[in-house]
Amino acid sequence: MKIDWAALGSVFGVSLAVTVGLVALFTLGITALSHRERAASRGGSTALALTGAYVCFAACAAAVVYGIQLIVA
Repeated sequence: MKIDWAALGSVFGVSLAVTVGLVALFTLGITALSHRERAASRGGSTALALTGAYVCFAACAAAVVYGIQLIVA
């Protein structure tokens, strides 16, 4: 049996990059919700922060659904 180390390294690199990217995107969503709470306590507008949080969470959900589709198909 021969192991293709280049392919294994490529899979590892892509997996690591996607994982870090998803965690960063989810963190941005949480941060946007935090900004929304601060803006609401000051009496400011919360629409932009809430929209940003929804976009981040929707992108995370889309990436998860895409990953599940790749595994199942």
